[in-house]
Amino acid sequence: MNKEQLIQEIKNSAAQKLIKKDEIIAAYNEGAGVKKDRALTRHIGISEILYYIGGAIVFIGIAVLIGQNFDTLNNTVKILVTLGSGLLAYIIGIIFCRKEKLNTIGQAFYFISALVLPIGLYVIFDMAGLYIEALVTQSLISGIILIFYLLSYLIFKKNIFIIFSIIFGTILFVTLTSYFVDSNPNIDLEKFSQYQLLTVGLTFMLLGYLFSRGDKKFLVGPLYGFGSFFFLGSALILGGWPPEQNVFWEVAFPFLVFGVIFLSVYLKSKALLTFGSIFLMGYILKITSEYFAEGLGWPISLMIGGLLLIFIGYFTLRLKKKYFT
Repeated sequence: MNKEQLIQEIKNSAAQKLIKKDEIIAAYNEGAGVKKDRALTRHIGISEILYYIGGAIVFIGIAVLIGQNFDTLNNTVKILVTLGSGLLAYIIGIIFCRKEKLNTIGQAFYFISALVLPIGLYVIFDMAGLYIEALVTQSLISGIILIFYLLSYLIFKKNIFIIFSIIFGTILFVTLTSYFVDSNPNIDLEKFSQYQLLTVGLTFMLLGYLFSRGDKKFLVGPLYGFGSFFFLGSALILGGWPPEQNVFWEVAFPFLVFGVIFLSVYLKSKALLTFGSIFLMGYILKITSEYFAEGLGWPISLMIGGLLLIFIGYFTLRLKKKYFT
């Protein structure tokens, strides 16, 4: 069978829905010898969940140990227990991940390192006389960890480092932007935090779209989910409540939420559809209670809102059946 015949056979099989796009790509990657980080691209089982829970418990134990004995431990012990433990967990993760059967356990040790290393840096900066609760200090710590895990991904090609990079990159963005406006009396810090979340949500959705075209598709759902939650949640809050509503955001919100819903159809994302529908329901209840409760009466407003919610639920179900099955 030559190349043209093979391509035509794939087209015929796709037209008859005998084969899926992901299966073709997976077969190509396997034949081409493209290695894949399987630990984070398949469904997580009970044992894997226990690994990560165990890692979280180890972190809690280290945090409690340092917290309870911070004044009695000398500086060397503090560094060994925190930064030393984090680096040790990282090295163990490297060793375990060299073997396919122990890869998931290695990921759990990477998880421990991501939790413990920031504490180690906090301890070192505190010993250096820096105010660890200052935004500039927090930005410096998150920046160091971000660079560490970006380099780790470039070297070891483990997808878990992408997750850590996104988390610490988000922390760096929030702390650094907060630092620049913290001393400005003309800026409403509460509203500014909502704009930060709005930006984070939009960035997450953009990252989800970028990752949907590569080998990191396992991140697409969470990024779309958290992204739409932060984006629409902050936009809804920016609309405000009586008597301090923001007309711009109240008018803009339905366009944003319908944009997310229609985008979910284009991208075939259940996460976008789900959160878009939830926030559309929340917006209807918000507007009903603000503008129609007094004129129509609260009971009638509730009935109208309930009927609209039923319609949205039906509309969401129809979209899921039409585009996601």
